[in-house]
Amino acid sequence: MITIPYLTALTTYFSYGLLFAFGQFRDFFRKIFDWWNSSNLQGYAPICLGLEDFYIRRLYLRIQDCFGRPIASAPDAWFDVVERYSNDCNKTLKRTTNVSRCLNLGSYNYLGFAAADEYCTPRVIESLKRFSPSTCSARVDGGTTSLHEELEVCVANFVGKPSALVFGMGYVTNSAILPVLIGKGGLIISDSLNHNSIVNGARGSGATIRVFQHNTPSHLDKVLREQIADGQPRTHRPWKKIIVVVEGIYSMEGEICKLPEIVAICKKYKAYVYLDEAHSIGAVGKTGRGVCELLGVDTADVDIMMGTFTKSFGSCGGYIAGSKELIKYLKYTCPAHLYATSISPPAAQQIISSIKVILGEDGSSRGAQKLARIRENSNFFRSELQKMGFEVLGDNDSPVMPIMLYNPAKIPAFSRECLNQNVAVVTVAFPATPLLLARARICISASHTKDDLLKALEVISRVGDLVGIKYFPAEAQKQQSENDDPHKED
Repeated sequence: MITIPYLTALTTYFSYGLLFAFGQFRDFFRKIFDWWNSSNLQGYAPICLGLEDFYIRRLYLRIQDCFGRPIASAPDAWFDVVERYSNDCNKTLKRTTNVSRCLNLGSYNYLGFAAADEYCTPRVIESLKRFSPSTCSARVDGGTTSLHEELEVCVANFVGKPSALVFGMGYVTNSAILPVLIGKGGLIISDSLNHNSIVNGARGSGATIRVFQHNTPSHLDKVLREQIADGQPRTHRPWKKIIVVVEGIYSMEGEICKLPEIVAICKKYKAYVYLDEAHSIGAVGKTGRGVCELLGVDTADVDIMMGTFTKSFGSCGGYIAGSKELIKYLKYTCPAHLYATSISPPAAQQIISSIKVILGEDGSSRGAQKLARIRENSNFFRSELQKMGFEVLGDNDSPVMPIMLYNPAKIPAFSRECLNQNVAVVTVAFPATPLLLARARICISASHTKDDLLKALEVISRVGDLVGIKYFPAEAQKQQSENDDPHKED
């Protein structure tokens, strides 16, 4: 867990308190002026009440130019960011015809497949000509093509499971699957920092939800032991089913799941393991097969494996992989399979082709080179940021590296100044993170060259000094102080 320096926490609370106080002050006068104006609601309640959209109006709109920036090219290592302007203090933003060529440190393009690829792109174009952009149908009607069946076999073989089922949207894969797997009388034990799609899926299931401390197996053991001993609320009957839900790489922290310890605990208490590999599949492991390969966990010990195609594979959609019995059950019961339009055929072809490149089935070693490059780039960039004095979260080999900002004023300052120097970064704040833990989330790609990374480090270091987010002494300064210490023994 993150330990916030006392002074940093104090100034951050003060900043948010000041924003809240001035926002309430402005809302007070807004009510007075609105009282004089005639209302057009004619008996309807306001669709957005004052406190419900207070955060959007008084905090978010001030810095909304830092979010949702439109782009005008493929999300490669460099891309074109459309310039915008506002004439009403950021309430509305208008696009211009100008673009800025920026270094891309925000897209999930881990292996570089989001841009044109010599193997993938021609096959995707051919599939577009053959199948059209959409099936315009659900999988159970007329939405299953030969590409969908090939993709499911390909995914199952790649992740090491007997069978797989694919969906058109990664978010829906979690939010629609969990309510099918478990319901009333069941228990979901979720990591405290799991993705919102998991949170919504768990809430929609009707099962009892308990949370364990982020990536802390000892606390998971304690929660499991207590819940099994207590049983269901009120009746204290045994749980019908227990599912433990974790992520391979946590998208806001860049941390790798302690999967071997979690699997061992779940085996001990006979609980199912649900693993979300949205950010880890294709990005980590010797052959890109995710955290199971990276940490030496047998995929047979993970009951449900979920992942998305939007990160490492340069496409869209998600998958569930598991036993043949599980996948057969989901085909009959999952609303995302029964009612939603199937994944676009060109998108399916992109996934198939990218997996073949990763495995070397395209007749080249480009896949192995991409995997080696993403690992080298990630570890180099993380190490250099830490040497500069930034507080960087996450583990080695993870391509996600958050730089802590904390103070709300530093969110737009860091984002805007980086953009002015042609480096596009993603900043993340409440409600996506806890109130005090605002950060800039850097995503590294195999398509980044050494020169790209050095430029990014130079700009981030310069902006970090300007904004004041180097919370630790730089490594060179540490060595200098040690050398100058007169009391240091020889």
